[in-house]
Amino acid sequence: MRDYDQGMTGPEQGSSPLAEALARVGDRWTLLVVEALLAGPLRFNDLLGQIPGIAANILSERLKRLEREALLIARPYSERPPRAAYELTAEGKELAGALRLLAHWGSRHADPGEAPRHPACGTAVEARWYCPTCDRLVDHELPLAELHFV
Repeated sequence: MRDYDQGMTGPEQGSSPLAEALARVGDRWTLLVVEALLAGPLRFNDLLGQIPGIAANILSERLKRLEREALLIARPYSERPPRAAYELTAEGKELAGALRLLAHWGSRHADPGEAPRHPACGTAVEARWYCPTCDRLVDHELPLAELHFV
């Protein structure tokens, strides 16, 4: 069994924005926990029920990791036994866009019929890079190596 947390304790100096993101949320279970919490706070057993196949010890480990990364808050609701409801922070909720893009990519490659569609016309939607200052699409103007993340 591979431990996906090893080697992901933090980005190396000079690493890319993608490497930094992966260091914080770069494994399957962590992303599934974030996805489950996007709808709102959940208790531990509710999370276990919403994430098929995750073991309780793995869920516990991922929740602690997300809390250390300030991506979720554990709000206690019982002292004996100690129990908490888990809720994404504002920074954790920002992952919704990235998860949507990953899910879109996965659906296009697994089953194109499952790709997100525009409700008005039924056409599959596309993710695009957009500059709000210039009010225009910029996804084909620069090679990925020249994009600057801020």
